[in-house]
Amino acid sequence: MTAAPFPDPRAAPADGPLAIGGDLSSGMLLAAYARGIFPWYDRDDGPILWWSPDPRCVLFPGRMHVSRRLARRIRRGEFEFSFNRAFEAVIDRCAAPRPDCHGAGGTWITPGMREAYVRLHREGSAHSVEAWRGGELAGGVYGVAINRVFFAESMFTGRTDAGKAALAHLSRVLAERGGALIDCQMPTPHLISLGAVELPRGEFLDHLEANRREAAARGHPPASPIVPP
Repeated sequence: MTAAPFPDPRAAPADGPLAIGGDLSSGMLLAAYARGIFPWYDRDDGPILWWSPDPRCVLFPGRMHVSRRLARRIRRGEFEFSFNRAFEAVIDRCAAPRPDCHGAGGTWITPGMREAYVRLHREGSAHSVEAWRGGELAGGVYGVAINRVFFAESMFTGRTDAGKAALAHLSRVLAERGGALIDCQMPTPHLISLGAVELPRGEFLDHLEANRREAAARGHPPASPIVPP
């Protein structure tokens, strides 16, 4: 993992970008995530904006609020789950234009962002979890795993409850495999309803540092195997 020229995220604006510019190389992205920083665009043709908001929205693995209806659907086997079976399909579905993103029909997942995360996936650091129904991709989540933290980037739902089912499966599996956090970046009412909580940025960064030190002490590579192959 290469160094990246980022300012100290603890001194970043609470609700504004930490840095502007740079590139989406694997080294830059992994260095950013390791420090609690993620990329975003405010317009398709604009520069990369790097963020480390305060507070930070996180979900602790195994603590997701699963509604009775969703729990029944999962118990009945309505969804089949997989990891990394259809990463590019998941990111493409997440990138589909949404009325609430960048105005009518917008998306923040530009072609350059897609290319960068597909590359990270091929290198073993970006992962997807898929929910299938009737043999069709019905929902999914993708993100980046470093040490015991999964930095969730986006989720899509093609069939009722499928996106939440994929996130619930991810939460359960990470809890079983020793995952420490699922980073959800910015709080939304939907995420809070699912059990996500807001951590002060300093506390979130302390979690990242503790996990980095633990992984280093155990000799684990940064791309820790908290996500199944």
